[in-house]
Amino acid sequence: MNHENILRWIRNSENSGMEFKRDDIRPEQLAKEIVALLNFKGGKILLGVEDDGSISGITRPSPEEWVMNVCSDIVHPRIIPYYEEIQMGDRRVAVISVDMGISKPYVMRHGKGENIYIRVGSTSRLATREEQMRLFQEGGFLHVEILPVPGTCFANLDLRRLSDYFGRVRRLIPLPNTDEDWTQLLINMEYMSAHEGSDSLCTIAGLLLFGRRPGRFLRQAGLEWIVFPGTEKDYDTRDRAGLDGPLAALWDENGEQIEDGLLDLLMNKVRQHASQEKLSENQLTRVVQWDFAPEAIREAVVNAFAHRDWTRPADVEVSLYSDRMEIISPGPLPNHVTVERMKQGLRIPRNPILIQTLKDYGYVEYMGMGVRNKIIAGMKKHNGTEPEFVADEFQVLVRLLKE
Repeated sequence: MNHENILRWIRNSENSGMEFKRDDIRPEQLAKEIVALLNFKGGKILLGVEDDGSISGITRPSPEEWVMNVCSDIVHPRIIPYYEEIQMGDRRVAVISVDMGISKPYVMRHGKGENIYIRVGSTSRLATREEQMRLFQEGGFLHVEILPVPGTCFANLDLRRLSDYFGRVRRLIPLPNTDEDWTQLLINMEYMSAHEGSDSLCTIAGLLLFGRRPGRFLRQAGLEWIVFPGTEKDYDTRDRAGLDGPLAALWDENGEQIEDGLLDLLMNKVRQHASQEKLSENQLTRVVQWDFAPEAIREAVVNAFAHRDWTRPADVEVSLYSDRMEIISPGPLPNHVTVERMKQGLRIPRNPILIQTLKDYGYVEYMGMGVRNKIIAGMKKHNGTEPEFVADEFQVLVRLLKE
């Protein structure tokens, strides 16, 4: 780090990862900015630089010790930032660097209280309740999938699907005989949540997997399907539907599927708009020729539900264009997962109950290699194309290309 770095950062002004601060700020003011950066993606604070970019320099005695005391006494969990001083003419600027925190949420302690700050553009502000939930989720302190869904009860779950899962898949013998016994089993498995003095409620995971109409109680439970005639989004669509239903299909005791789940409802739409029936090579039978590898579509959509952020009130979206298909999962990748790490099979489960249940059904691979083995390899084998993965702080997008 040198003189030129400082000048370049000042020219670029403050942003989501860069904050300018005078040297005479109070400890709480510095702690607020550090906490906000930790709860975001990390960043730098230039101490001794005014808001307008002019360099006032650091003047307090022992500035490094002061910064470390702030990070130890006011920031919680405590951190040790990287501290460096750079000579800028006859003045010095301190650079405080912090990485994205791994123990979110970080808080600023003041008296007996604690405040959670987040970074929004070039400002730091208090986190809303929903934003706090996401931070607790990212820190591994909260699994949103086990939160209760208001207005639900045991009657909102499909007993046929419950019997199929626990009987055929989990081989639980005997199955519960009463609603009370079923409710207790589901509470133990965290598909329902007990509440003292009131009826038990379905959890997000329980409603998604076994609910009769999940979207009635959980607005983000569905899947939005859109077919555009060209290569861009347009008001003119060839097909558009909001699909709602339990994720899992229903099978009979012989393992024959007798009722579609949400994933099957989607594949029916895909088959209608992205496949053609043709005669086989021997001209005796008709075969389905898909525009995209079916196993790649299924894996991408299963992942979109299994790994999404359920605090965000948006549906999973599957859009079909004339040259591609895009699957959008609301929310960013979990902590420290990047697109490249995801391709290699790194697993940091955000929704472990959903994932385990979908594994039990056979929708998810146990080794966590579905992205590499089904999406990437599946599309290469199908038409020689390389799927594209785009992840930001709002969503994860998987793009499958036509030949």
